[in-house]
Amino acid sequence: MAKVNVYNMKGSQVGELELNDKIFGAEINEHLVHMSVVQYLANRRQGTQAARNRSAVRGGGAKPWRQKGTGHARQGSIRAPQWKGGGVVFAPQPRSYSFKINRKEKRAALYSVLTSCLNENKLIVIDDLKMDEIKTKEFKKVLDALKVGKALVVTDDANIQLSARNLPGVKTAKVNTINVYDILKYQTMIVGKDTVAAIEEVYA
Repeated sequence: MAKVNVYNMKGSQVGELELNDKIFGAEINEHLVHMSVVQYLANRRQGTQAARNRSAVRGGGAKPWRQKGTGHARQGSIRAPQWKGGGVVFAPQPRSYSFKINRKEKRAALYSVLTSCLNENKLIVIDDLKMDEIKTKEFKKVLDALKVGKALVVTDDANIQLSARNLPGVKTAKVNTINVYDILKYQTMIVGKDTVAAIEEVYA
């Protein structure tokens, strides 16, 4: 089984932890990881961009001049795209950019990034990741002791979530909200020993 070192909040190693090979020892599938990231970013898009095409621009009902005999090129409307104030050709309209990928593919992508995180020594497990009070300065000391600047902290502890929210480059997430994009973006993943068990229970 895969193993990872366990640290305390002062940065000292206090033991080892065996991990579930299904989650932390999976085969890395770069294609599924890429597809999962593209889906995550696409689903975040608002899709509210809009512009008026020639049918939506006000005016232009009358033909500017007769068809023949003026010496000008024939024109049917002053709101055609080639006119100043005319409509936009193929104008963007509100749409949804979201798409779905299979649940098993999404799960396999998550396994891939968690395995990669472990292989590259970017998974940090804390034996007891809890704080008695909300103190950003104290949590910053924990990160400094672990020699971490940018990190994704997976925890359900409200004090840690509130203590970390003002730290640049640090994001907190609950077990059921972790995703491929955040793990790749923040590179280092900090989890409590009990949180590892929760991850294995939820995603196994």
